[in-house]
Amino acid sequence: MSGTIRVAVIDDHPLFREGVAHTLSRSGILRLVGEGANADDALSIAKSEQPEIMLLDVSMPGGGIEAAQAISRACPATKIVMLTVSEREEHVQQAMTSGVRGYTLKGTSGQELINTLRTIARGEHYVTPTLAARLLASNRRAPRTPAPEEGLPELTKREEQILDHVARGMTNREVAKELRIGEKTVKHYMTTIMQKLQVRNRVEAALAFRKRT
Repeated sequence: MSGTIRVAVIDDHPLFREGVAHTLSRSGILRLVGEGANADDALSIAKSEQPEIMLLDVSMPGGGIEAAQAISRACPATKIVMLTVSEREEHVQQAMTSGVRGYTLKGTSGQELINTLRTIARGEHYVTPTLAARLLASNRRAPRTPAPEEGLPELTKREEQILDHVARGMTNREVAKELRIGEKTVKHYMTTIMQKLQVRNRVEAALAFRKRT
């Protein structure tokens, strides 16, 4: 990753958009390339500007989840991040299965948002740790559906160790520091893990892992 990261912001509250735009401009590495207020704006900007990252709101006019699905199909290179007030578990799950790379709350600080977008730009996924932990806890409490264990792929001890850390909401960099291995090594392990579990992102991987433990 080099140079500035091109970002588009879609939110139906102009004052909030202005605040995000100000945060981006101060970062030195993020550049605003488009603004909009609804799902139609989001798809149009994604097609015309091809931003590297697009911020959406779950509850924006036209639907953030629906917009994410349309953008994922039309502009797969654009990484989508939900920046929203919704802490509903079903919204997190729906977002992460709709091609969304990140899910963070509007109460986050400017620096936390910048760090999150840098993480997304590096190719990682991110969910606010409290939401990720709640989602996993809810999944553990849910009634289990019997499934043939022999159909589940085996993970190595190291893969299970890394996935356990990811399930706590850690980024690749934090996992690498905790386990004293390279960040690229963690990323390689996560790619292998997602392929084995046949999932599309870190949250789905963690959920699949918790179901079998």
